[in-house]
Amino acid sequence: MRRRRAGGRTMVERASKFVLVVAGSVCFMLILYQYAGPGLSLGAPGGRAPPDDLDLFPTPDPHYEKKYYFPVRELERSLRFDMKGDDVIVFLHIQKTGGTTFGRHLVQNVRLEVPCDCRPGQKKCTCYRPNRRETWLFSRFSTGWSCGLHADWTELTNCVPGVLDRRDSAALRTPRKFYYITLLRDPVSRYLSEWRHVQRGATWKTSLHMCDGRTPTPEELPPCYEGTDWSGCTLQEFMDCPYNLANNRQVRMLADLSLVGCYNLSFIPEGKRAQLLLESAKKNLRGMAFFGLTEFQRKTQYLFERTFNLKFIRPFMQYNSTRAGGVEVDEDTIRRIEELNDLDMQLYDYAKDLFQQRYQYKRQLERREQRLRSREERLLHRAKEALPREDAEEPGRVPTEDYMSHIIEKW
Repeated sequence: MRRRRAGGRTMVERASKFVLVVAGSVCFMLILYQYAGPGLSLGAPGGRAPPDDLDLFPTPDPHYEKKYYFPVRELERSLRFDMKGDDVIVFLHIQKTGGTTFGRHLVQNVRLEVPCDCRPGQKKCTCYRPNRRETWLFSRFSTGWSCGLHADWTELTNCVPGVLDRRDSAALRTPRKFYYITLLRDPVSRYLSEWRHVQRGATWKTSLHMCDGRTPTPEELPPCYEGTDWSGCTLQEFMDCPYNLANNRQVRMLADLSLVGCYNLSFIPEGKRAQLLLESAKKNLRGMAFFGLTEFQRKTQYLFERTFNLKFIRPFMQYNSTRAGGVEVDEDTIRRIEELNDLDMQLYDYAKDLFQQRYQYKRQLERREQRLRSREERLLHRAKEALPREDAEEPGRVPTEDYMSHIIEKW
């Protein structure tokens, strides 16, 4: 009886060991396949995490519905910006679009070989190229208002080359390449923010508004107020002035004003003038190297970094509580503001769709490239893993030995 019981326990123990060996082998194979199996996205070789910057930016909305058709050439914005060459970034700063914050990012927050020299108490920073004392950035915080306070597209395109030629006359060996950039903002929010700014005493009356070689006459551009400023004006007063440059400011500052006779409203009929301005603004916006939207700070950062191959040190922050956000207005007032800024409303709708499509296109392209790199890394890692096993073979080991049998024996 004892021999039978002992024999029974031996059989059970052997069966248990066999089951454990088989189960262990299956688990090992599953782990091995998950680790090195081609086409799987269950993990990166060596446990390495994907690049941190991929997690910094929002995921594109898969349900986003496109409103406009843009060819790939309008979506692709990867430029070969040569900071050591003759390329220059020109920032067109439209009032109350978050341009001051973005301008500071450009001079204080970009990771550069030679950072901009920003000294306490000075309004401007020195942003030289790494290889010579010549600026690569034309903006408020680098070159100042060299083309006038808040110069528009018409002013900048006619002014910037000459200003830089005078500043860096020794660098006229090759023509410069200018990359224009700007920011846009929701027209209603921007309009309310400008009203609050004017209410506190801002005027921008030193702006030149140069067009076709001259400034507008007082008859072409009458003031909305008497005295030194318009401080304390109500929103109704702000909306009632027919000469208020806050109306459709974004379209006016992005369009080629020479097409419509500059500020001469009698040059062409009002309806045709509005259409020409809108189409010109859309064209110039598409042709810019980059534009961002105030309402999408992280996406703006992402597109700028990928466009110019420059990295920001600190991520952009989305501030939803602004002075415009604290203004309580009724629906009738909002509709009135939208009517006064009808061209800006159309431009922003167009710009927002182009912006979202560019972001989705770039993210999808980057993720596709990342998947290809991960696949190549897995194959390379698997090849490297196979080399030590072949080199570490002992002299007495039979080359045809089944590797899995060897593993099972160790288990």
